[in-house]
Amino acid sequence: MDYSTVKELNLERYMGRWYEIARYNHSFEKGLVGVTATYSLLPDGKITVVNQGYKNSIDGKLNVANGKAKQPDPSEPGKLKVSFFLFFYADYYVLELDSNYNWVLVGSSSDKYLWILSRTPMLDDSTLQHILNLAEKRGYDTSQLIMVEQKMSQS
Repeated sequence: MDYSTVKELNLERYMGRWYEIARYNHSFEKGLVGVTATYSLLPDGKITVVNQGYKNSIDGKLNVANGKAKQPDPSEPGKLKVSFFLFFYADYYVLELDSNYNWVLVGSSSDKYLWILSRTPMLDDSTLQHILNLAEKRGYDTSQLIMVEQKMSQS
């Protein structure tokens, strides 16, 4: 398994809203669709994180999780830490990133987590296939990915 991260990451460009295109199934997002992650850079260099999604259907109840993130070591810019539970920080590895910051493949230090995020609610088939190929080359089982239903217009 290849957990190497991007060599460069411009945090300012990375900030903003990302739409979850696909993910590995895990308990803290079970049944959520229309999932987005919004990142905001604070003056002290820390990052606020707002993850939200709808329970079981696009018209379902909105679930919002507020968290924080940090870049512990600037010499490894793609290795972030994210926390939604007090002082427990999880690995957030930027594995692959489009040069225009239009999509990202995010993993961790284990093969239990994988996300494909995009600046738009949908990715065209060729871009999605390219990202899946990159994940497979790293050793990920992309057949385990859940494709996430998205709203076509977000307010």
